[in-house]
Amino acid sequence: MPHTLRESDLSQEPVFLMARASSLGSATANRSLANLGLKVRHYSVLSLVCGKKHPTQRELSYHLVLDPSQIVLIVDALEKRGLVHRETDPSDRRSKIIVPTAQGQKLYQEAKVAVEASSNCTLSNLSAEERASLLNMLRKISLD
Repeated sequence: MPHTLRESDLSQEPVFLMARASSLGSATANRSLANLGLKVRHYSVLSLVCGKKHPTQRELSYHLVLDPSQIVLIVDALEKRGLVHRETDPSDRRSKIIVPTAQGQKLYQEAKVAVEASSNCTLSNLSAEERASLLNMLRKISLD
């Protein structure tokens, strides 16, 4: 950032700094994921569906703060690649849960390594203690 803008009023606002940090982190992660044919949004969905709970599209939309139509497009793209499939939610037959395939689980493990490396790059100016503190603060802001 040019020095003249670093001292601007905007550069003192936490919301701007969080958005800028997010953009920088996403750009780095997207570069790391590119050779796997993924972007951060695809990785985020794949990560959530490869966990212990198979979320519905609605749950993905809420947790990722994305419009439901965006989730449909992401799931469609992952499904087309054979990484996930939709199943009827046994607790609500009107909903679909998203389930990873074996290929999706394998790609997720590769992508997770790439994302961890990009996170280390993005956070390289922080000590281990600062990283832990940042993670704790971000969880308080975004998950509580």
